[in-house]
Amino acid sequence: MITNIESLWHQVCECLQKQLNTDVYSRWIAVIIPKRLESDKLILAVSNDFYQTWLEENYLPLIREAVNRVHGRNMHVQFEVTPVVPTDPATLAGVSPVPKKIVHSRKASTPGAGTAMTLNQKYVFGSFVVGPPNSFAHASSLAVAQAPGKAYNPLFIYGGVGLGKTHLMQAIGHYVLSKSKAHVHYLSCEALMNEYIDSLQNRRVKHFRDKYRSTDLLLIDDIHFLTRTSALQEEFFHTFNVLYDAHKQIVMASDRPASEIAGLERRLITRFEWGLVTELLPPDFETRMAILHSKQKTLNISMQEEILTFIASHICSNIRSLEGALLRLASYASIYQKKISMDLAESLLQSLLEQEKKEPVSINAIQHNVADYFDIRMADMTSKHRSRSVALPRQIAMYLCRSLTSASLPEIGVAFGKTHATVLHACRRINQKIIEDQQIKQSVTKLSQQIDNKKVITLRR
Repeated sequence: MITNIESLWHQVCECLQKQLNTDVYSRWIAVIIPKRLESDKLILAVSNDFYQTWLEENYLPLIREAVNRVHGRNMHVQFEVTPVVPTDPATLAGVSPVPKKIVHSRKASTPGAGTAMTLNQKYVFGSFVVGPPNSFAHASSLAVAQAPGKAYNPLFIYGGVGLGKTHLMQAIGHYVLSKSKAHVHYLSCEALMNEYIDSLQNRRVKHFRDKYRSTDLLLIDDIHFLTRTSALQEEFFHTFNVLYDAHKQIVMASDRPASEIAGLERRLITRFEWGLVTELLPPDFETRMAILHSKQKTLNISMQEEILTFIASHICSNIRSLEGALLRLASYASIYQKKISMDLAESLLQSLLEQEKKEPVSINAIQHNVADYFDIRMADMTSKHRSRSVALPRQIAMYLCRSLTSASLPEIGVAFGKTHATVLHACRRINQKIIEDQQIKQSVTKLSQQIDNKKVITLRR
């Protein structure tokens, strides 16, 4: 267990550098300063409220996961605003804000016109383990790579965290670049938004438009970030039309179907569904075993079959956690020159196993928390009352159910006695309210943290 905050944050940053693209890491993670390390809490400092809110809303789970992995046990991560921060926070944390080895490797090893950001050399079709839950998504992606702009356009891939969306998207990019001199751009939607904002500030909008409207293959990860600004939705709408009309391939990935992205304009939803929509599901046991065997070969390590079976039996949520568990055991064995026994594996993977055992947040738990927070009756969650004192909390509860659970819109609708259209309207309304109303934003953030931390309030009525 690490007790030195600088050492802890240094290792956390190294983990995050491997998971995030260079632009995202340098813009959002490198600005963070480790401030205090308490018994079960890590306090991180940022320079203003904007950074704090953005990080809490978009990167807190990822940061918390990295902290827990490095520290060896569950930690509470909290942000504080410190108005004056050093100009080079990443250096103070002991981490270079731009991982040079990643930036340069892509340029030297890939033919073609290159991409907007680095493609990971590991993310190719050959390293993607195919099983029943992901075979259709894999086949669709390969078809697009073999015939860009002809097979399925656009291709929309959706699924939970760590299931292979980014892998498939980058595999398409690698394949196209290896077979042609096509102009390829791969980037996250957040990076696209940042670049668009910079183009507005520097009066280079025409350059921005020309750059992306002249590409042969556009790969956009986390497309749900489009909802952050209506201006970017407008810009992307026209870029999409230009590329589609020119028979250029568009590939997008999201954590949910386009129709369920609250705040996404209807005209964009329609276009995103013009081509093929495919879902990535959590891998079954056989696929998990195949992934572990493949990863073991890649890492050039050898683990007992019973250990691999143990991992595959208990780490079921996503591929990232599965590979992380194997890497943790392999690292320990290498550092301490010890053979991994079953008891040792259970001990080293305790935090991951506990995370897997956590019961998912239920709709009922969210309804109870929201009802208590706003001091309304539980019955009001399913009532037809339309007064603001009832309607707003009910809409917030629907929004949280969509954000914190895997329930579909119809499932949430049934729980509230409403239609899926009503739920979608509620999600879009609260999404807009969060942008416009600071008080509602604070309430939603507080409720999200409360529910996510399993501090479920017992109903008093």
